[in-house]
Amino acid sequence: MRPRRRKPDPKKQAELLAEIRARRAQRDGGYREQALKLFPHVCAICGRADEGANLRQLTVHHKDHNHMNNPPDGSNWELLCVYCHDQEHQDDTQRDHYNRDPLKRDAAEGLGFEAFEGLKDMLNDNQEK
Repeated sequence: MRPRRRKPDPKKQAELLAEIRARRAQRDGGYREQALKLFPHVCAICGRADEGANLRQLTVHHKDHNHMNNPPDGSNWELLCVYCHDQEHQDDTQRDHYNRDPLKRDAAEGLGFEAFEGLKDMLNDNQEK
């Protein structure tokens, strides 16, 4: 025997609908929606055109990498497909990684511990014995 479905509470439905509408209004005011209105739906790097259901594959890339810099004219934005956007940030990560001096690296960076911490002291202790 199938369990009976409860009738939805009209008050809860109204609250849920109001929340959905509020989130949509907030989202429509965001920089992604502004960029989608300003620019053609084409990746600025590879030229891939995304429409309809594939529109979610277009992302907004901040040219200066400052997500707080969102001028209304969109001068700091470009639309990139998810693949080019990932590549753009991967390139920056690799540039930062390979262009730094390994001897000046922060200890807090990475895994949070130093793998060879205290090794020099341990080797010195063994040599003295």
